[in-house]
Amino acid sequence: MLSELSEWFWQERRWFPEGLGWADLEDRDGRVYAKARDLWVALPIALIFLIIRQIFERMVATPLASLLGVKDTVRLKAPHNTTLESYYCKINKNPTQPSTNLCQKTGYSERQVQRWFRRRRNQDRPSLLKKFREASWRFTFYLLAFIAGLAALIDKPWLYDLKEMWQGFPVLTLLPSQYWYYMIELGFYGSLLFSVASDVKRKDFKEQIVHHVATILLISFSWCVNYIRCGTLIMLVHDSSDYLLEVKPHLILYTD
Repeated sequence: MLSELSEWFWQERRWFPEGLGWADLEDRDGRVYAKARDLWVALPIALIFLIIRQIFERMVATPLASLLGVKDTVRLKAPHNTTLESYYCKINKNPTQPSTNLCQKTGYSERQVQRWFRRRRNQDRPSLLKKFREASWRFTFYLLAFIAGLAALIDKPWLYDLKEMWQGFPVLTLLPSQYWYYMIELGFYGSLLFSVASDVKRKDFKEQIVHHVATILLISFSWCVNYIRCGTLIMLVHDSSDYLLEVKPHLILYTD
């Protein structure tokens, strides 16, 4: 069934003008075209990004945080209590009115139970330093990606005239700068998807996963159908604003 669905989806008449087909995108005479199998290169690039990120956060982001006065908040730990810990993990992390049963089992007063839950919740909150390191990493990548993308496209006519973007489509030769721009972007978003479970868990955690998956699928799809020129322009536009989005929350925090 999947084979039939794939065959239907990739029918040549669906993606090519009359007289052209997938065979026209085979490498020949020194002309190279995008191929789906190239996307596997993004996996080792994603792993490399994970390693680079660890080095960056320790060697660059942490000293920078110290220089800017960003410090971990000292938080009081909740004393170990098996009953309250079980309730916290399995039932409710923020009981508005602690039950009499909890007070009886622990020997705590209602106020002591409330204080325990407050301290326990504070333990799970990510530190400001961790947030800063993650934002610094994303800011650095987006800024460098924007500069690299601009350098790769600055002399291309489709950056200034969108009609040039489709000139000769779909038989468009793949340039080395386009290849690496795509693979690096795809590898980076792959690394974000791998690390999302260990990163600061935000309120939009589920939406964040959907965003990363959708981005990877869109980049991969545009590569497979040779929307390379269009794809590089879209990535450039996103990179031009993404690094600013990483800076804004911290500027608000420091100015409050």
